[in-house]
Amino acid sequence: MLRSIFGPSKSEIWAQIADDIGGDFIDGGFWKRDILRYEHEEWTVVLDNFLRSAGKTTIPFTRMRAPFLNKDDFQFNITREGFFEGIRKFFGAQDIEIGDPFFDDNFLIQSNNETKIKHLLNHQELKALIHKQPHISLKIVDGEGLFRNRFPDGVNELYFECRGIIKHKEQLEALFAVFSIILSRLVQFDSAYEDDPGFVY
Repeated sequence: MLRSIFGPSKSEIWAQIADDIGGDFIDGGFWKRDILRYEHEEWTVVLDNFLRSAGKTTIPFTRMRAPFLNKDDFQFNITREGFFEGIRKFFGAQDIEIGDPFFDDNFLIQSNNETKIKHLLNHQELKALIHKQPHISLKIVDGEGLFRNRFPDGVNELYFECRGIIKHKEQLEALFAVFSIILSRLVQFDSAYEDDPGFVY
């Protein structure tokens, strides 16, 4: 009855995605997180959910992560343009324009290497796949937060998060493709090693 009202469950959709892309779906049951793991060349891309405290409530988020060996400390942050991002622009937050008017108008792009972020995003398929994400925070981070264990030296994380539980199959498959393209391109322009980072979540 619930399925007829709300459609397939998250677990069903994630399991189908795993079948489609050749990944592994791990059903966490009632107590643990569901996890979807996908192997792209030497990297493991992991999709799951987590809860973030907001006062007296907790908010669910969907995230995707992939550890990799960062060769030159290249960092970036890509978010979809919105009200708060617009305020950040107004007050002087770094905003790199890549020369694509549509993409520049819809996304806030920050990086510690303007040349490399422009090179990374000089890829029509990648930009189209990013655009399929209604809400996006996509970045490279060098740890998992102030109160968590940091990664081993040289290991960074390609990281995406979005508020809410994503159940849209096309959106998630596009996100796995985004991660695959970015990881491969980081190697192509010498910002990542094409090696197993040796880190398991």
